[in-house]
Amino acid sequence: MTEAHPDDERPEHRLLVVVAVPAEAEAVLRGAPDGRVTVLAAGVGPAAAAAATATALAARRHPLVLSAGIAGGFAPHAPIGAVVVADAIVAADLGAQTPDGFQDVAELGFGSVRHTPPPAAVALLAAATGAVTGPVLTVSTVTGSAARATELAARHPGAAAEAMEGFGVAEAAARHGVPALELRTVSNAVGPRDRSAWRIGEALGALERAFATLPYERLLKEAAGG
Repeated sequence: MTEAHPDDERPEHRLLVVVAVPAEAEAVLRGAPDGRVTVLAAGVGPAAAAAATATALAARRHPLVLSAGIAGGFAPHAPIGAVVVADAIVAADLGAQTPDGFQDVAELGFGSVRHTPPPAAVALLAAATGAVTGPVLTVSTVTGSAARATELAARHPGAAAEAMEGFGVAEAAARHGVPALELRTVSNAVGPRDRSAWRIGEALGALERAFATLPYERLLKEAAGG
């Protein structure tokens, strides 16, 4: 886990941004104005993201957490290069495979698989970045086949993107009473893993540009209740 933030010791005035890897952190820091973000490279997957986010929020007060990074997009809703803002952050493979198909832990009666970000903040973030909105699915195993992509899209209508950290970030933030958002930029289509078609550099560039256009003051005001 690595963390980068300015010398300003007033984290209540900064957005906590949680990414998976250093390349994403660097893109965020290139785009964000000085003093507006604390960026945490938490590691890959929901467990690492949850642990790092919870540790950061226990150590310093932040009014808003944003899970960010690159992701797979569900075509045609979120093509390569698109910015996606989650209107729902969903744990898509947390549950049990049964003879009748997959059942998530909510259906099994063991908890929740969905966090709903504040709608006004979602609308504000999407308008500022030109993003498409829709559920962003958190998975522990990245989709690698057309059949799996079709299954996820059918189970989660309107799904825009697939990544590996958002639900962990949102779960940790909720335990600390802090609202959470998720923003992703699309590097590849969800489906068969064709590495030659991935556009990681393009997606990182889109991530940098998104953070250059974020309405930081308005987002933090919205997080504080308007």
